[in-house]
Amino acid sequence: MLATSSPRHEVVWLHHAGQRLGLLPTLGGGVAAWQLDRPEGPLDLWRPWDGQTEDMYKLASFAMVPWSNRISGGGFEHNGRFYPMAPNRVGEPYPIHGDGWLQSWTYNQRRPDTIEMSLESRGHGGNPYEYHAVQTFTLVDGGLDQTVQVTHLGAQTMPYGLGLHPWFPRTPGCRLTAPVQGVWLSGADPLPTRHTSEFPDTWDLRRQADANGTLVDNGYTGWPGDALIEWPEHGLEMSVNVLSLQQLCIDGYCLMYRPPQGDAFCFEPITHPIDAFHLPGRPGLQTLRLGDSMSLSVQWRVRPASAAR
Repeated sequence: MLATSSPRHEVVWLHHAGQRLGLLPTLGGGVAAWQLDRPEGPLDLWRPWDGQTEDMYKLASFAMVPWSNRISGGGFEHNGRFYPMAPNRVGEPYPIHGDGWLQSWTYNQRRPDTIEMSLESRGHGGNPYEYHAVQTFTLVDGGLDQTVQVTHLGAQTMPYGLGLHPWFPRTPGCRLTAPVQGVWLSGADPLPTRHTSEFPDTWDLRRQADANGTLVDNGYTGWPGDALIEWPEHGLEMSVNVLSLQQLCIDGYCLMYRPPQGDAFCFEPITHPIDAFHLPGRPGLQTLRLGDSMSLSVQWRVRPASAAR
């Protein structure tokens, strides 16, 4: 269904380079739709918002700031002090995906091809975080450039992480490939319980993992920041390139969420594993001082499937 403005939330549209991008500043700074113009009509590259629900899990995408995924233990300890964190979504026992997606953002259009959204958050929902966040979306020939940046505003240092949560439409032949090195297995929570380089059947992203199948809700490690999503039914593929990882010459993390039912799945570039706050060494989290920033920059590129063959 084509996303349209609801009575409470206006969709801000950017139309450039043969694409349409609809943003929802007042609904978590989320994305309503990203579409490719085609002679037969627009094709959704991310699963579109239905124009009605305020459940952010029904958006096309949203940013995860100032952390991604779940934090267990009722909070976390930092510099000898415990910071309590409350659950922030119905049905979830843990705080999840940060709090930026739960707040209203403001926007401005810097150029005909670019829209920027910003948020200043101070202790939302009792959280200990004070920060300024900026999302930048630029439509370019062949795709979308997306960046989320966070700057710490608090007097005390805090651990930060970022992520992007797009929902991709899945066809019967949809496949996902990424050169990962390991995966965190999890319990029913799902919180990580064991790291392994032996991938469960159909989970191996190095070998064209099926976007359809049994539940996967797990973080992968050793990811250099590039991936490929293929839709043979549409004759299209999308490449993913995380510039912030490649510029630093380090490996990072990604997450696949493959629900058993439904018409979409998630492939999420993230800066740290699930529940990194309670993993040894707190992998991927960055401690920021007052005025320090971190960012996550991704190039999404769509092309005919034959272009890379």
